Amino acid sequence: MEGIEQTSFPSADIEKGLDSLQNNQERVLDLQMRHVGAIDIGTNSTHLLVASVDPSLHSFSIELAEKSTTRLGERDPDTGDLTEEAMDKVLNTLQRFKELAISHKVEQLVTAATSAVREAPNGRDFLKRIKETLCIDVDLISGSEEARLIYLGVLSGMTFGDRPHLLLDIGGGSTELILADGRDARALTSTRIGAVRLKNDFIKEEPVSSSRWDFLKTFIQGSLEPAVDKICRRIEPGEKPVMVATSGTALAIGALVANEEDRPPLKLQGYRLSRSRLERLVAKLLKMSPQQRRNLGTINERRSEIIVPGALILQTAMKMLAVDELVLSQRSLREGLIVDWMMRHGLLEDRFGFQSSIRERTVIHQANRFVVNHRRAERVALHAISLYESTYGVLHNDSGDGKDLLWAAAMLHSCGQHINLNSYHKHSWYLIRHGELLGYSESEHLMVAAIARYHRKSLPKKRHDVWHELTINKHWKTVLEMSLLLRIAASLDRRPEPAVASISVELINNEVHFRLFPEKDNQSLGLEKWSLNNCSSALKEVSGFDMRVSG
Repeated sequence: MEGIEQTSFPSADIEKGLDSLQNNQERVLDLQMRHVGAIDIGTNSTHLLVASVDPSLHSFSIELAEKSTTRLGERDPDTGDLTEEAMDKVLNTLQRFKELAISHKVEQLVTAATSAVREAPNGRDFLKRIKETLCIDVDLISGSEEARLIYLGVLSGMTFGDRPHLLLDIGGGSTELILADGRDARALTSTRIGAVRLKNDFIKEEPVSSSRWDFLKTFIQGSLEPAVDKICRRIEPGEKPVMVATSGTALAIGALVANEEDRPPLKLQGYRLSRSRLERLVAKLLKMSPQQRRNLGTINERRSEIIVPGALILQTAMKMLAVDELVLSQRSLREGLIVDWMMRHGLLEDRFGFQSSIRERTVIHQANRFVVNHRRAERVALHAISLYESTYGVLHNDSGDGKDLLWAAAMLHSCGQHINLNSYHKHSWYLIRHGELLGYSESEHLMVAAIARYHRKSLPKKRHDVWHELTINKHWKTVLEMSLLLRIAASLDRRPEPAVASISVELINNEVHFRLFPEKDNQSLGLEKWSLNNCSSALKEVSGFDMRVSG
């Protein structure tokens, strides 16, 4: 074309420009993302997962997955303690995982320990050692909480549709069996059998003899019966649940079966495994020595040692539940920790909304179980939350975590009354402590129980057992402040029918002024004022302020 000067650009410059544009886009996207890490300290292995969370899409993707075989399940045969060798392996692994997580700029590292630590006499001491050495807080989760997190993890990577699902997770020390649908978990169970536990306790020689094989199947069946019975009772007539298997054992079995195919799948997520193919594989594995299993190539050395008992658990569970086929899920507990973190930070889409109320529902379930008077408990909880919101900087300096704990303790504080009215706070402590609070970590569960324990009578003393269980200073501070608020709220609940409509609080010259407003005009609140004044010594000891009551 005449009159127009055409300019050409070298292809290298174009590629450089495109690369620069792509890098800029990635930096923008990265600024929008939130990064979180999850560590699972298991019986056989310790795992790290780093996830990139997209707040706008309410989803997450996995950036990094690391595993180290730490063998915590090989405990001292005489004492049951975790061995020094295994604990050192975990500490070294956690140090490396922490550095990796920091390099990925995670804003929080969520860490959970399961059955090996849960059952070892020195398990809690080990968690304190991790905290002191590496500044990592580890939640010691119950079997039921482990099952709930597994459910969340599986749900995050699999569409349940309208059918209920049976989720099976075979760990090193425990097996979790869950009945769930796309809305909720109907049954959460945890059984103390696992691949490492069975190997250590019952398999001393290999190949496994037929008599030992029969014994193991009988033992596994007997162990699983309570969980299977609970599951079966909650399957509605006409329903045919889909079975989903997760964990290293199930995935290793799936890899062995898939490897027999002409074109093995690239991923095991969603891979279907029939019971007949599983039974053929189990029969083959039982005839092999550990070295022969190692030579299979698709499983590592440690997995080859424990895959036989793990496969027997899977085979027995399928038979007991009359399931002919299962689906594999590569998502489990670690992904569940990420989902749980997202729920706590309000980052999940609607189809996970039901799980955001797990704490509320589990507290109400316990209140029903312990025959708590709901109307009065809700009244106390309402006053407690009102006091929490109006006394920040005066009676507490909580960052926000204590509010939910206060509500739970308020709803359950009187649960021990049906045992003994005079010292019901002590019975409430025991019932809450040994009850099931899903959605709460071990330390949070303990704090809820302690807040209820100290809402009346004496304040915490070093001779109390509760003192020795709460080992972190900031947890004690939360318990002291929240139990004082609950003490004040409970003091206003003196009658079967409500008398106090609201309460105002003001700090004047180092004196906390409480003003009570009645439900009805001209209603006397003398009883409530007297009861509230009885809290003055506790208020003085915790906050340093005097009290004045009017109304």
